[in-house]
Amino acid sequence: MDIERKQVNSDAYHFERYCGIDRWSSYHYQIAEIVKARGKSVLEIGAGDNSTAAYVKGNTDLTYTTVDIADDVGADVIGSITKLPFENKSFDVVCAFEVLEHLPFEKLDTSLSELSRVARMKVIISVPHFGPPIKFRFKLPFLPQISFAWKIPLPLTHSWNGQHYWELGKRGYPVRRLREHLRRQFVIEKEFIPFENQYHHFFILTPRR
Repeated sequence: MDIERKQVNSDAYHFERYCGIDRWSSYHYQIAEIVKARGKSVLEIGAGDNSTAAYVKGNTDLTYTTVDIADDVGADVIGSITKLPFENKSFDVVCAFEVLEHLPFEKLDTSLSELSRVARMKVIISVPHFGPPIKFRFKLPFLPQISFAWKIPLPLTHSWNGQHYWELGKRGYPVRRLREHLRRQFVIEKEFIPFENQYHHFFILTPRR
Protein backbone atom coordinates (compact mmCIF):
# COMPACT_ATOMS: atom_id res chain seq x y z
CA MET A 1 0.00 0.00 0.00
CA ASP A 2 1.28 3.48 -0.87
CA ILE A 3 1.10 5.28 2.48
CA GLU A 4 2.08 8.64 1.04
CA ARG A 5 -1.03 9.35 -0.96
CA LYS A 6 -4.21 11.28 -0.31
CA GLN A 7 -6.63 9.44 1.93
CA VAL A 8 -9.84 11.35 1.21
CA ASN A 9 -11.29 13.33 -1.67
CA SER A 10 -11.94 17.04 -1.38
CA ASP A 11 -15.67 16.45 -0.83
CA ALA A 12 -14.78 15.04 2.61
CA TYR A 13 -14.37 18.68 3.71
CA HIS A 14 -17.99 19.56 2.98
CA PHE A 15 -19.14 21.95 5.71
CA GLU A 16 -22.04 19.89 7.04
CA ARG A 17 -19.90 16.78 7.43
CA TYR A 18 -16.61 18.30 8.49
CA CYS A 19 -16.97 21.58 10.36
CA GLY A 20 -18.52 21.23 13.78
CA ILE A 21 -18.14 23.68 16.65
CA ASP A 22 -15.21 21.68 18.01
CA ARG A 23 -13.25 21.93 14.75
CA TRP A 24 -13.99 25.65 14.42
CA SER A 25 -12.61 26.18 17.92
CA SER A 26 -9.40 24.46 16.84
CA TYR A 27 -9.13 26.87 13.91
CA HIS A 28 -9.23 29.72 16.43
CA TYR A 29 -6.29 28.24 18.35
CA GLN A 30 -4.38 27.52 15.17
CA ILE A 31 -4.68 31.14 14.04
CA ALA A 32 -3.96 32.51 17.51
CA GLU A 33 -0.74 30.52 17.84
CA ILE A 34 0.39 31.46 14.34
CA VAL A 35 -0.07 35.15 15.15
CA LYS A 36 1.63 34.81 18.55
CA ALA A 37 4.70 33.33 16.88
CA ARG A 38 5.48 36.78 15.41
CA GLY A 39 6.88 35.47 12.17
CA LYS A 40 6.38 36.95 8.72
CA SER A 41 6.10 33.78 6.64
CA VAL A 42 4.08 30.66 7.40
CA LEU A 43 3.95 27.18 5.87
CA GLU A 44 0.93 25.00 6.62
CA ILE A 45 1.27 21.31 5.79
CA GLY A 46 -2.09 19.68 5.12
CA ALA A 47 -4.39 22.26 3.57
CA GLY A 48 -7.61 20.45 4.51
CA ASP A 49 -10.57 22.75 3.93
CA ASN A 50 -8.27 25.83 3.84
CA SER A 51 -10.17 27.60 6.63
CA THR A 52 -7.06 28.65 8.55
CA ALA A 53 -5.25 29.62 5.36
CA ALA A 54 -8.17 31.70 4.10
CA TYR A 55 -8.51 33.64 7.35
CA VAL A 56 -4.79 34.32 7.74
CA LYS A 57 -4.39 35.35 4.11
CA GLY A 58 -7.41 37.64 4.27
CA ASN A 59 -6.87 39.20 7.69
CA THR A 60 -3.13 39.45 8.37
CA ASP A 61 -0.01 40.64 6.60
CA LEU A 62 1.63 37.21 6.83
CA THR A 63 2.90 35.42 3.76
CA TYR A 64 1.08 32.09 3.92
CA THR A 65 1.85 28.97 1.88
CA THR A 66 0.03 25.63 1.97
CA VAL A 67 1.37 22.25 0.89
CA ASP A 68 -0.58 19.00 0.60
CA ILE A 69 -0.07 15.60 -0.93
CA ALA A 70 -3.59 15.79 -2.40
CA ASP A 71 -3.97 17.61 -5.69
CA ASP A 72 -7.65 18.52 -5.30
CA VAL A 73 -7.76 20.65 -2.13
CA GLY A 74 -6.35 23.87 -3.56
CA ALA A 75 -2.93 23.75 -1.89
CA ASP A 76 -0.29 26.16 -3.17
CA VAL A 77 2.27 23.35 -3.51
CA ILE A 78 1.89 19.58 -3.90
CA GLY A 79 4.28 17.67 -1.68
CA SER A 80 4.79 15.28 1.22
CA ILE A 81 5.65 16.07 4.82
CA THR A 82 8.37 13.43 4.67
CA LYS A 83 10.19 15.30 1.87
CA LEU A 84 9.12 18.92 1.77
CA PRO A 85 9.98 20.70 -1.50
CA PHE A 86 11.56 23.73 0.18
CA GLU A 87 15.04 24.93 1.10
CA ASN A 88 16.32 24.91 4.66
CA LYS A 89 14.80 27.59 6.90
CA SER A 90 12.39 28.74 4.18
CA PHE A 91 9.63 29.84 6.60
CA ASP A 92 9.51 31.56 9.97
CA VAL A 93 6.64 29.37 11.19
CA VAL A 94 5.76 25.85 10.04
CA CYS A 95 2.46 24.20 10.98
CA ALA A 96 1.04 20.69 10.72
CA PHE A 97 -2.44 20.51 12.21
CA GLU A 98 -3.87 16.97 12.47
CA VAL A 99 -1.40 15.65 9.89
CA LEU A 100 1.23 13.47 11.56
CA GLU A 101 -1.24 10.72 12.49
CA HIS A 102 -1.95 10.16 8.79
CA LEU A 103 1.44 8.42 8.51
CA PRO A 104 2.67 5.38 10.45
CA PHE A 105 4.38 6.28 13.72
CA GLU A 106 7.63 4.94 12.24
CA LYS A 107 7.56 7.92 9.85
CA LEU A 108 7.29 10.42 12.72
CA ASP A 109 10.98 11.22 13.14
CA THR A 110 11.43 11.78 9.41
CA SER A 111 8.42 14.11 9.35
CA LEU A 112 9.58 16.04 12.43
CA SER A 113 13.05 16.39 10.93
CA GLU A 114 11.52 17.98 7.82
CA LEU A 115 9.43 20.38 9.91
CA SER A 116 12.56 21.43 11.80
CA ARG A 117 14.61 21.75 8.62
CA VAL A 118 12.34 24.25 6.86
CA ALA A 119 11.46 26.32 9.97
CA ARG A 120 13.42 29.35 11.15
CA MET A 121 11.53 30.19 14.36
CA LYS A 122 8.62 27.99 15.40
CA VAL A 123 6.83 24.76 14.57
CA ILE A 124 3.20 24.37 15.62
CA ILE A 125 1.50 21.00 15.49
CA SER A 126 -1.67 19.37 16.72
CA VAL A 127 -2.49 15.67 16.83
CA PRO A 128 -5.57 13.69 17.89
CA HIS A 129 -5.74 12.75 21.56
CA PHE A 130 -8.28 10.05 22.29
CA GLY A 131 -10.06 9.85 25.66
CA PRO A 132 -13.53 10.62 27.01
CA PRO A 133 -13.38 14.12 28.52
CA ILE A 134 -15.00 15.48 31.65
CA LYS A 135 -15.56 19.23 31.39
CA PHE A 136 -16.94 21.91 33.70
CA ARG A 137 -17.41 25.59 32.89
CA PHE A 138 -18.69 28.01 35.52
CA LYS A 139 -19.52 31.72 35.19
CA LEU A 140 -20.93 34.22 37.66
CA PRO A 141 -21.72 37.86 36.83
CA PHE A 142 -18.72 40.19 37.17
CA LEU A 143 -16.31 37.29 37.82
CA PRO A 144 -13.94 35.54 35.42
CA GLN A 145 -15.14 32.34 33.84
CA ILE A 146 -13.69 29.16 35.35
CA SER A 147 -13.10 26.08 33.18
CA PHE A 148 -11.86 22.60 34.07
CA ALA A 149 -11.32 19.66 31.76
CA TRP A 150 -9.54 16.34 31.98
CA LYS A 151 -9.52 13.05 30.13
CA ILE A 152 -10.55 9.68 31.51
CA PRO A 153 -7.74 7.22 30.67
CA LEU A 154 -9.13 4.60 28.31
CA PRO A 155 -6.21 2.97 26.48
CA LEU A 156 -8.02 1.14 23.72
CA THR A 157 -6.08 -0.45 20.87
CA HIS A 158 -6.13 1.77 17.81
CA SER A 159 -7.61 0.31 14.64
CA TRP A 160 -6.73 1.67 11.20
CA ASN A 161 -9.75 3.66 10.02
CA GLY A 162 -8.52 4.55 6.55
CA GLN A 163 -6.91 7.78 7.78
CA HIS A 164 -5.30 7.61 11.23
CA TYR A 165 -2.46 5.20 11.88
CA TRP A 166 -2.26 6.18 15.55
CA GLU A 167 -3.75 8.54 18.14
CA LEU A 168 -2.46 9.76 21.49
CA GLY A 169 -4.22 8.11 24.39
CA LYS A 170 -4.57 4.80 22.59
CA ARG A 171 -2.64 1.71 23.72
CA GLY A 172 1.06 2.15 22.96
CA TYR A 173 0.75 5.88 22.25
CA PRO A 174 0.94 7.77 25.56
CA VAL A 175 1.69 11.47 25.40
CA ARG A 176 5.13 10.89 26.91
CA ARG A 177 6.09 8.78 23.88
CA LEU A 178 5.35 11.64 21.51
CA ARG A 179 7.20 14.09 23.77
CA GLU A 180 10.30 11.90 23.62
CA HIS A 181 10.30 12.09 19.82
CA LEU A 182 9.58 15.80 19.77
CA ARG A 183 12.48 16.55 22.12
CA ARG A 184 14.94 14.96 19.71
CA GLN A 185 14.28 17.81 17.27
CA PHE A 186 12.70 20.59 19.34
CA VAL A 187 12.33 22.37 22.61
CA ILE A 188 8.68 22.06 23.67
CA GLU A 189 7.74 25.63 24.55
CA LYS A 190 4.09 24.93 25.33
CA GLU A 191 1.42 22.27 24.94
CA PHE A 192 -2.30 22.38 25.56
CA ILE A 193 -5.66 20.82 24.77
CA PRO A 194 -8.37 23.41 23.98
CA PHE A 195 -11.27 23.27 26.40
CA GLU A 196 -13.69 23.38 23.47
CA ASN A 197 -12.04 20.50 21.58
CA GLN A 198 -10.55 17.86 23.86
CA TYR A 199 -9.62 15.71 20.86
CA HIS A 200 -6.86 18.03 19.58
CA HIS A 201 -3.54 18.28 21.44
CA PHE A 202 -1.35 21.25 20.47
CA PHE A 203 2.44 21.57 20.77
CA ILE A 204 4.38 24.83 20.26
CA LEU A 205 7.97 23.97 19.37
CA THR A 206 11.31 25.66 18.79
CA PRO A 207 13.78 23.80 16.53
CA ARG A 208 17.08 22.69 18.08
CA ARG A 209 20.04 23.95 16.07
